[in-house]
Amino acid sequence: MKQSEALLSVNNLTKHFPVAQGFLRRGSSIVQAVNGVSLELKKGETLGLVGESGCGKSTLGRSILRLIEPTAGSVFFRGEDITKATPSRMRTLRREMQIVFQDPFSSLNPRMSVGEILAEPFLIHRAGNGDALKSKVFELLSDVGLPQESFHRYPHEFSGGQRQRIGIARAIALRPQLIVLDEPVSALDVSIQSQILNLLCDLRDRFSLSYIFIAHDLAVIEHISDRVGVMYLGHMMELTSADQLYENARHPYTKALLSAIPQPGPGKYGQARQILSGDVPSPVNPPSGCVFRTRCPIATELCAREKPALVEAGRSTTTPHFFACHHA
Repeated sequence: MKQSEALLSVNNLTKHFPVAQGFLRRGSSIVQAVNGVSLELKKGETLGLVGESGCGKSTLGRSILRLIEPTAGSVFFRGEDITKATPSRMRTLRREMQIVFQDPFSSLNPRMSVGEILAEPFLIHRAGNGDALKSKVFELLSDVGLPQESFHRYPHEFSGGQRQRIGIARAIALRPQLIVLDEPVSALDVSIQSQILNLLCDLRDRFSLSYIFIAHDLAVIEHISDRVGVMYLGHMMELTSADQLYENARHPYTKALLSAIPQPGPGKYGQARQILSGDVPSPVNPPSGCVFRTRCPIATELCAREKPALVEAGRSTTTPHFFACHHA
């Protein structure tokens, strides 16, 4: 896909964090949070990012939006490289790119009423005032299934699911094209999760939104995603359509994640449960070659010597299937 055809095109995005060492801070090391990740997103599409905690999913999402500055790589939004955008240009682009955070309580200002929280995006971008602004806020409350009485209430007066609806309403206020959803349902009860997921699907269809949906739960990812990217230790391990991933996973790490999904009966994603040995290596000192090799059941000397590239395995449908493994 050409950059002009994609709403979002991420090329070799890298984010490293320097960490001082020792009492006197004489030395330093590097946390390799994201390493050379590339992906594309079409208008109206949902791309799920999944992986264990600490694999770099949230860092990738925030780097794409430049909430944290990437170390290297480029991010093209509607054909424009936003990594080179000036602060004033980024302020304009913020209308088109939003984020919904994991914790709906800490992401809302407890000193502001819901009406003030939802009016803030319009005021910052000078997109309304007076009665017209109040009408827009009421419309947002209706969009996310909250009553108009919520206007004068404060975040602590709402449940977790209701607070997340407020966060979603704030994100869609200016009708953006791209929303990064950073584990938006992981802090909610299972019954509430389904309501929020259905709401997100409805808003996506109504407003032609594009999502990057970050989660560690593959069952949730399957419900909402068109394509899925599997990350491990800052690297993209596998990337394809949701149907292909769940029916024909190629990477050993993806297979292990799928086998860990709780199931009431015989395994839907394969009969044998695969238990990964060991712990996730430190991103300060990742393994040589393939970063997954220290836990991989089919790793060989080649895996320690050479890093596998993310290559296309062929197409059984119109969606390409990429994976990074020497032996898959």
